[in-house]
Amino acid sequence: MTVPKLVYDFAEGNKDLKQLLGGKGANLAEMTNLGLPVPPGFTISAEACKVFLATGSVPPELADEIDHHVDALQQKMGKKLGQADDPLLVSVRSGAAVSMPGMMETVLNVGLNDDSVNGLAHHSGNPRFAWDAYRRLIQMFGKTVLGMDGDVFEDAIEQAKQAKGTRNDLDLDADDLKALATTFKAAVKEHTGREFPQDPREQMDLAIEAVFGSWNAERAILYRRQERIPADLGTAVNICSMVFGNLGMDSGTGVAFTRDPASGQPGVYGDYLQNAQGEDVVAGIRNTVPLADLETIDKKSYDDLMAIMATLEGHYRDLCDIEFTVERGKLWMLQTRVGKRTAGAAFRIATSLIDEGVIGTDEALKRVKGAQLAQLMFPRFDTDAEKKLITKAIGASPGAASGQVVFTSAAAVEAAGRGEKVVLVRRETNPDDLHGMIAAQGILTSRGGKTSHAAVVARGMGKTCVCGAEELEVNSSAQTITVNGTTIGAGDVISIDGTTGEVFLGEVPVVPSPVVRYFEGTLAADAGDELVASVHRLMAHADEIRRLGVRTNADTAEDAARARRFGAEGIGLCRTEHMFLGERRASVERLILAENDTDRDAALAELEPLQRGDFLELLAAMDGQPVTIRLIDPPLHEFLPSMEDLAVKVALAKERGEDPGHDAALLSAVERLHEQNPMLGLRGVRLGLVIPGLFAMQVRAIASAAAELKKQGKDPRPEIMIPLVGAVQELQLARDEVEQVLAEVAGSEGVEWVTPVGTMIELPRAAVIADQIAEAAEFFSFGTNDLTQTTWGFSRDDVEGSFFSRYLEKGIFAVSPFESIDREGVGALVKTGVERGRATRPDLKLGICGEHGGDPDSIHFFHEVGLDYVSCSPFRVPVARLEAGRAALD
Repeated sequence: MTVPKLVYDFAEGNKDLKQLLGGKGANLAEMTNLGLPVPPGFTISAEACKVFLATGSVPPELADEIDHHVDALQQKMGKKLGQADDPLLVSVRSGAAVSMPGMMETVLNVGLNDDSVNGLAHHSGNPRFAWDAYRRLIQMFGKTVLGMDGDVFEDAIEQAKQAKGTRNDLDLDADDLKALATTFKAAVKEHTGREFPQDPREQMDLAIEAVFGSWNAERAILYRRQERIPADLGTAVNICSMVFGNLGMDSGTGVAFTRDPASGQPGVYGDYLQNAQGEDVVAGIRNTVPLADLETIDKKSYDDLMAIMATLEGHYRDLCDIEFTVERGKLWMLQTRVGKRTAGAAFRIATSLIDEGVIGTDEALKRVKGAQLAQLMFPRFDTDAEKKLITKAIGASPGAASGQVVFTSAAAVEAAGRGEKVVLVRRETNPDDLHGMIAAQGILTSRGGKTSHAAVVARGMGKTCVCGAEELEVNSSAQTITVNGTTIGAGDVISIDGTTGEVFLGEVPVVPSPVVRYFEGTLAADAGDELVASVHRLMAHADEIRRLGVRTNADTAEDAARARRFGAEGIGLCRTEHMFLGERRASVERLILAENDTDRDAALAELEPLQRGDFLELLAAMDGQPVTIRLIDPPLHEFLPSMEDLAVKVALAKERGEDPGHDAALLSAVERLHEQNPMLGLRGVRLGLVIPGLFAMQVRAIASAAAELKKQGKDPRPEIMIPLVGAVQELQLARDEVEQVLAEVAGSEGVEWVTPVGTMIELPRAAVIADQIAEAAEFFSFGTNDLTQTTWGFSRDDVEGSFFSRYLEKGIFAVSPFESIDREGVGALVKTGVERGRATRPDLKLGICGEHGGDPDSIHFFHEVGLDYVSCSPFRVPVARLEAGRAALD
């Protein structure tokens, strides 16, 4: 039996092998094959990680493969791991198929020990560099591999700097760093009960296992859940020979972008840090200089970098994110990937690349997402409002965020759980802050730049972020910020602008975004706003190629008109029960509790003109477009007084010796109609069949409204939907009543129009017998909210706030099935309903009106199974249009 290969030299891979080699390994291989200056190394595939995660140990054949590649690397480099006079050092870095910035682990300088550190000092001629490299290894190894608290090391560094009378790491000399290494080793022994390992191969093996294990670290799981990344991918591990940016001021490290990841504009973007290793840049521990300054610092390296950036963008045909190191004037490429970008940058870059002839419009549409479009529709700060500016820093991720100041991730999560809006303020964030970053409205740091951890993660999540606010003195222990004489404490409100980098005291009013104004029709596509023009171009292409129609869920003329401006092609769901709330509820209560035909008819007579007015407005707002009106479908308890409250009122009245009168009669009726599980009780078609005249009243109101509009020369297109059908007999009985009323109104009014009658498929039985139901239905609309409840046996109102978080944590599902369609279960029923329904009636019109109709991932599924349209809330109509176009390209 041939055992699959687990380890690959950089020269053996390419950018298309991300599933096997991870994104980092695949791109290191691609750059190697392009002839770019990549330090030699090899990649352990994600397949090895999967074995480790399944069994708790690495595959038995992995050790021999690593030995083989280590030997080849040592021959290539002319030095060995642990060599006393001139050691080979390597980095051990994670690299999943999908970028997860900062979520997993890295260990640098593997191979140093008490002997080889002296050889490194002698060979480099720089003892400070050698001891700095060694203390970094011990620090990273202790935290990453041995699970120590990172503060143990950070506190020791701070004490060393205080003893030296400095706040800058670079002021610590070789003796200081040698002492730190000794302190660190003692801390390892104290906190772990073992010595820091001196064998380089043991260091490497333990680091590899730590990287594998970090795939299931809490923050990695949380990030995958947030970004909907599959949990079974595993991570590759990259073993790369070290190059050093901390050899002196002629060395350094940086991160570069071929275009601005915040705006999408071409130019020189990135950060550089002299005399530093890569982790210093992304951690934001020291403030960087703009990448353009490298031209003055080291022109040759700068020119080489610019040429390589042009090569990579041309090769990948996209914005590239690059990590590099300069070692004594020699440029080395450590990583590249198609870079994360803000939502605005995604649209601008896509259209710019069309104009440059790099990609076509189809490819450009593939590169933007509905979730990004939704971000662009969020409000932004009102530039005309009075604001108190307290500082201005780096706008790292656009948006407008206001909230109470919190200083820890735990405080952010706690406050968000209470429904409060917060801004997380830190000196710099690290991967352990992910919970707080997700919970916060925005992130503000006093250190770091556009490539810091805070910036990169915030951009990936679409979260507002301002970085590098150097004027801020953040005192986490005292829970205060001090800036220009102003002290701000926890709980005080600030506002941050992720586009301009401005930070304001207090809450700043917001205004609609230009993209929303464009959809509303108050800002023209050619008005000079570059972002709006980009959105317009890609939306036009999506509309041109999509097969799925997009309707809206709307119960009022106002919502319908807005959705139509946003591009809705009709109403896919009008929930008539929403029309009976407020003042009308008393009439519905009288209808439900009526004890005789006279009382029932009186209640229906009250409601019919009100309903007619509702439908007049709604059909007029959607003139010429289909309007699917679902007949009343409330759980009865929503329109009845509380049984508990009534019981208390009656009991108190009797206790006072008073006659409870109407309350007693009402309590008796409510007790008679009380249901243990109202969601599965007397509702939907059952209500229409049990309460005579209810559906007829609604249909008469619809028909008379349509007739009046027809007489006015308009084009009303109502569609009547019977809810919660589980048997074709239910639908046929309801349909007979509907068609009788329609015919009566058409005859009396002397006008004709077409009113299709269909049903909502929201019960598993309905999907399974869709071939029967289609005999009596001209259309189906899948109600995936209730279909999810009845398929899973979940009561949405109960479970989302109770155990859903545990289900997500345990990986039972990666995303709530109420948020994104459960393809295997609920989706399979939808597919069955489509196939069986069309087998009976090939021209059956099919749509979906649950909340999944506006979910980007779900829209692709609905396209695949052959629905005709999706329906969603007005605000999500543009998102659905865009995703329907992207689905057509799949």
